[in-house]
Amino acid sequence: MDLILIRFIFVVFVSFTCFLIHPFGPNPRLDAAVGALLGLSIVVFEWRLLRVSLKRLIGAAIGSILGIFGAYLFALVIRNSLEESSLRSFLQIMVMLLMAYVGLIVGANKGDLLNLAALGGIFGGEKQLKKSYKILDTSVIIDGRIADICETGFMDGTLVIPQFVLKELQFVADSSDSMKRNRGRRGLDILQKIQKMAGVDVMISDVDFPDVKEVDLKLIELARTLEGKIVTNDFNLNKVAQLRGVAVLNINELANSLKPVVLPGELMKVFILKEGKEYNQGVAYLDDGTMVVVDNARKMIGKTIDVVVTSVLQTTAGKMIFGRFIDPATAAQAAPGAAAAGVEKEGEPVRRTRPQMPPSAAAAGK
Repeated sequence: MDLILIRFIFVVFVSFTCFLIHPFGPNPRLDAAVGALLGLSIVVFEWRLLRVSLKRLIGAAIGSILGIFGAYLFALVIRNSLEESSLRSFLQIMVMLLMAYVGLIVGANKGDLLNLAALGGIFGGEKQLKKSYKILDTSVIIDGRIADICETGFMDGTLVIPQFVLKELQFVADSSDSMKRNRGRRGLDILQKIQKMAGVDVMISDVDFPDVKEVDLKLIELARTLEGKIVTNDFNLNKVAQLRGVAVLNINELANSLKPVVLPGELMKVFILKEGKEYNQGVAYLDDGTMVVVDNARKMIGKTIDVVVTSVLQTTAGKMIFGRFIDPATAAQAAPGAAAAGVEKEGEPVRRTRPQMPPSAAAAGK
């Protein structure tokens, strides 16, 4: 409120000064109106400068000084080359404005390359005034995991919920299909839960793009406008946004990166839930939803067994683990067979001898 009062007093002061001095003509009311517009322009310029980083301000100042110095040198050349006339005055003014403008813009754009730490930490306490916006997609709101991520404090910045996303959620919640209706209501409940969380900044954006019909393209345009990131678990939106140069935070990729690493040869204890597609296969699921396909486990449905991991397949939809169940009874039956085949535990061949005949049989044979 103090800053608003100071700005208002400044605008009134500029308007009253123009009313007394008459810089724009004999009409005092016109002078006061022009002075008020001039004061408002200065206030808007000052308000915009507050969002500029210190590096950009220093770069703009250096660029302006260099531009004005270069304009002075050009003005000397113009003064010595042309006779005094209105053309020469116009060229000198235009060169000064051009060089100052170019120096200001180039210096501001290159200001981010400055290393303020080399000045001994004088400007080390500068805070980043630029806000970080995370724009929520309809799919990630319905998914619900975004609420858990926000609750843990890993999602910083401002969460932006566009008005067109709310309309889409309301349309899904009012659907005649019971499944869609439950999904839409779940999404609205998730938004209410996020808004009630302490320390989470939520903003409802009324920005819309009437020329764009698809919600995904509207999200991309809004992310460009706010210079923010889209939070989604939609694979297609992820790819389209990346092609258009918009940063995306994919919840599915985050979940896959947090899954424990499983290597071939490790033992796992899983619960066989159902039959697999191939012959004699069983299917199990880990706590994080990862599918485990187990060979030789069809008869173990409904039981918890130990599985040897054979391979791991990483896909865009997630991770699949393939394993093999070794039946202890089958392994025990295979051990005598191996000995009968001529192999002992030490790996040495078994000596075979010809059976001896009884003496009576030998005499009868003679």
